[in-house]
Parts: sequence; C-alpha cells; structure tokens
Amino acid sequence: MKRGAFFLIIFTACFGLMAQSNYKVDPAHASVNFKVKHNGITFVQGRFDKFDGAIIGSPQQLESARVFFNIEAESINTGIAMRDDHLRSADFFEVKRFPTMSFESTNVEKVEDDKYKLHGKLQIKDVTKDVTFDVVYGGTVKGKDGSEVTGFIATNKIDRLDYKIAFDPEGTGIGKDVFITLFLEFKNN
Repeated sequence: MKRGAFFLIIFTACFGLMAQSNYKVDPAHASVNFKVKHNGITFVQGRFDKFDGAIIGSPQQLESARVFFNIEAESINTGIAMRDDHLRSADFFEVKRFPTMSFESTNVEKVEDDKYKLHGKLQIKDVTKDVTFDVVYGGTVKGKDGSEVTGFIATNKIDRLDYKIAFDPEGTGIGKDVFITLFLEFKNN
C-alpha cells in the first residue's frame, strides 16, 4: 500500500475525528527495530527502513488517541543482503504476497506517569492478532517549524510462529520470540 493511500484511508475512516490533532510519524527521527536469538547464544538484530504511521488525538491525552502504523516488509534490513533476501522469501515474510504489515490501536491504557499499554491489532502476512506494546511517552516539544513534536518508545515481544513465519519451527537456530523496539517521533500537521 502506498503511503498516500494509507493516510487517505486513515483520514476517511476517521472523518468524525478531524477536529482532533493529527500527528504523522517523522521517519527521519524514528526507527522500527527487532532482534531474534540465533543459535540460542546471541541475537541478530535488524530494522525496517520504510514505514509510516499516525496518531489521531492528543499525545498528552494518549488514552483517547488512535494509533495507526504500516511497515513495508520488503524494507527489512539486517545489514546482510543474502539474509535479507531470505527473510523476504516464502520461508519468512513472503513480501510479494504480503507487502505490508500493519498495526491499529484498539485501546490505550495509562499505567503510571509517562507509561502506557498500547493495545491493538497487529497484522503480519495474513494473520491478525491482539498485541500490547509497552510505551514510554518521552514528551512534546516545539519543532523549529513551529509544529509539535512528540516522542515515544514502544516495546513488545511476539512469537513469530503465531504469524506463520515458520522457518525453523523448533526454534533451535532461529528463536521463536521476536523482540520489537520502536523509537518514534511524531509531528502534527
């Protein structure tokens, strides 16, 4: 899905929320990272280089906001071209069939101070599951252009087998658990 189409869908679907603020992820100041245990002794880490997302609502009142995110699966980057090509194949992400992964929030729960639970639906390949990200709100500042810039760190752990990423299903060479860390800055429009 093209970035423009993604935002068109968001804003069309959320027409009733247009009075609220809209924040777009700033890809120059954000990253989508993961790590997976390899051979049970260390981790291989990587990232996705192409993504977009939005918050509709106020980051200062996150409990009433809605969060959307899309990741282009083909943009996977572990720093090793041969491994990245294998990850794009049918053994893993099948990027030709499933070019996009997505997240849509269903609820945001304040835990304490600047800590939240971000509940939502995560779709990878043709599987959608309920997930919860632990989120730390970093604050909001004024950007040089006068916009509001707000920052978050979100973490989660998923089982790749739940999403039909079943190469090495025993998890002896490649761990089953995928640890996700998102460093995110959003700017209001």
